[in-house]
Amino acid sequence: MRIAYQGEPGAFSEAASTQVNASADLLPCRAFEDVFAAVNSGAADYGVLPIENSIGGSIHRNFDLLLEHQLPIVGEVEVPVVHHLLALPGTRLEDIRRVYSHPQALAQCDRFLRTLTGVEVIASYDTAGSAKLVADQHWTDAAAIASARAGEVNGLVAVRSAIQDNDTNTTRFLVVGKAPISDAPADKTTVVFTLKNEPGALFKALAAIALRGIDLTKLESRPNPARKWEYLFYVDLAAARDDLACTRALAHLAEFAPMLRVLGSYPSSKPASRKTAPDRAGTPA
Repeated sequence: MRIAYQGEPGAFSEAASTQVNASADLLPCRAFEDVFAAVNSGAADYGVLPIENSIGGSIHRNFDLLLEHQLPIVGEVEVPVVHHLLALPGTRLEDIRRVYSHPQALAQCDRFLRTLTGVEVIASYDTAGSAKLVADQHWTDAAAIASARAGEVNGLVAVRSAIQDNDTNTTRFLVVGKAPISDAPADKTTVVFTLKNEPGALFKALAAIALRGIDLTKLESRPNPARKWEYLFYVDLAAARDDLACTRALAHLAEFAPMLRVLGSYPSSKPASRKTAPDRAGTPA
């Protein structure tokens, strides 16, 4: 099995990939688009993509790419995120004049960064890539925010450890692929839909789900590039697509949603509550 991920060795996406399959052959990619391309072309069997962080929020580009491509979501994993300030051996905190990392990592370490004076904070495309940059350039006045493994891979040491704002910092990753990745039963479904711009449209959409006792675990809106000032709604449901309540909820939603697409039905990263109820008398089927 080969798994594609965005970033350099030592990136948190690499850790997520090994959590999917510890013995898989890993394929680092420069950009999220390259992960989709690798799976579409057959260069990789699966792709692992960060979709949201418990502090920094959603990774919007990957929501857009899920819609642009036809690769279904087949799984998800959660990875605890611990950030370290990494530099060349011998570098002291007072020596550092520049700190590099991915914008999400910088946002997740905001409190620590605000304690530094005279230090330029520079966004880069990847946490582990930032560590590689500091090592390759032999900078003694720069540091990177990245994982402990990124430090090991690039010969850097932690000037300060566990600098993230919140100890519960976690990133959720989606797995995309052309075939199921495990025999575990699906207990989560992700859909995207559009609605007419009229009073109560979103209320009706959510009611189609809520009245059937399905737990809606995430709702994300993104601009609809095809229609100005209209939006795409991404929803995570704690139910398998084939569950009767979920099937009926989606059928009901399809009656008034101009576009509805199931992006995947897959095993969640941890047991879902799956509190579903049969349709009540008088509830649309």
